[in-house]
Amino acid sequence: KVEEVLTDGRRIITFRNGTKKEISADKRMTTISFFNGDVKKIMPDQRVIYYYADAQTTHTAYPDGLEVLQFPNNQIEKHYPDGTQEIVFPDHTVKCLYSDGFKETFFPDGTVVKVEKNGDKIVVFSNGQKDVHTAQFKRREYPDGTVKTVYRNGRQETKYSTGRVRIKDEEGNIILDKK
Repeated sequence: KVEEVLTDGRRIITFRNGTKKEISADKRMTTISFFNGDVKKIMPDQRVIYYYADAQTTHTAYPDGLEVLQFPNNQIEKHYPDGTQEIVFPDHTVKCLYSDGFKETFFPDGTVVKVEKNGDKIVVFSNGQKDVHTAQFKRREYPDGTVKTVYRNGRQETKYSTGRVRIKDEEGNIILDKK
């Protein structure tokens, strides 16, 4: 290895494989430029910023355990110390994955999808409608209070905001229509 001390106090160490390590004059910042194009910076605040040249991806590790990945397509992932992950997609959709298995996705149009650990899903649409999907049924709730439920066996039940109830069997035949 070759070590240079520059007039401004910086030190540059060059290794045989082409890797260069630059240490700031105050020794608070280190930059390592690897032979493959990767760059690792250790900042004065103890952040470690690693740039992967081939993937064009930046990985920043913070002293508190937060890790942030930035991809060339502008996707950003945050990995929190508690196991929570937050992904911001290029279209501004945000997906949160919690350590307990719960998932939430926020779409740019205002739609929110929540998925429980057991697979139950709630979709809240920007128009006020709400879907609830479980292993037993799928239900749509409308802003006017109408609720339509389709059970796994195909039976359908619609409760209207007026109080009317209509039930259809598996083949779609009306078996109850109470007004």
